[in-house]
Amino acid sequence: MRQHLVDLLDVWQADYQDDWVVAVLTHVQGSSYRKPGAIMLFHPLGKTLGMLSGGCLEADLRRHAQRAIQTQQVIQLTYDATDESDTSYQLGCGGIVNIMMLAVNSANQYLGLQQLYFDLQSGKKGQYQLDIAQDGSPCSSVTGLWQTDEVISAIDVDHESQTATHSVSPTAIKTQIMPITDADYPHKHRIIIPVSPPIHIGIFGGGLDAQPLAQIAHNLGWKISVFDERTAYARSYDFPHCTVYKMPVDKVAHELLASLNGAFIMNHNLNLDAKTLRVLVSQPLGYIALLGPAHRRDKVLELAQLVADDFNGYFSAPAGIALGGELPSSVALSMLAQCHGVLHQSKLLSLDKVML
Repeated sequence: MRQHLVDLLDVWQADYQDDWVVAVLTHVQGSSYRKPGAIMLFHPLGKTLGMLSGGCLEADLRRHAQRAIQTQQVIQLTYDATDESDTSYQLGCGGIVNIMMLAVNSANQYLGLQQLYFDLQSGKKGQYQLDIAQDGSPCSSVTGLWQTDEVISAIDVDHESQTATHSVSPTAIKTQIMPITDADYPHKHRIIIPVSPPIHIGIFGGGLDAQPLAQIAHNLGWKISVFDERTAYARSYDFPHCTVYKMPVDKVAHELLASLNGAFIMNHNLNLDAKTLRVLVSQPLGYIALLGPAHRRDKVLELAQLVADDFNGYFSAPAGIALGGELPSSVALSMLAQCHGVLHQSKLLSLDKVML
């Protein structure tokens, strides 16, 4: 089940004129399954997209979604699981969550979600701003605003020229709650949600061991491109949900390579791997994995006339982290886990050591 916002909006966009309801997690005290800014969509016929808990709240939210459609009013909900004797919702994380629900329709210009969807599809990132309205407010009075990083940067530059700026930095990585300073009652605050397109990885080499890598990445909601110039490799039916490019890597469009966040080099051929490294070394990749043991890595780098420090991002060779196991799916999990951590700038810590 893919949970990235662009996947939810992809389904919503096909029937966006129906009486959909959006639910946004606006505030958390203590622990929760999802963090503020998480979004879920409800169709009037009962279909749901996304999730705001581990399954504890969704049935109750579906009931409230019908009320939001009928009343065309904002619904503010609070679920408190700090009282362990109250098993009303069996919210397993033990925290308090606040959720806002409202209808998405032409009266509120679909809360800006259409432009957000189209920009995510084209690889743009930015910030989604949504009014936090009082319970019972008309849905038509709520405003959703999507701004790409390019627009935010232009606003910041313009404001700086006037010696004042109130925009949030486009490099912000956390959802924020900001006060609204104008007089558009009944809104008091606005939630600002950083949004990025799905992670895009390139798999260079379409052999059998690349297939589980592509499948797991797809389950993560990532975008996958597979590159292999060899006739017998990277057959399209072996890589569903992927875009396959049957051409030499040095003929691939620069814009396509520049859109990659990570690369997995697994041609099982020294010369092809070396050629791939020579092409990728100039790209702004966050993660580069080269399959094979250390002595093979050294041969490939020598053929490519490169050293590990030449790469802009994290260069992993031998690729992956030591999870154990030797089957292709285990190797794929090892590499993807490392890539996931690097791209999210995380540390290998147990969750009880992480500040939430």
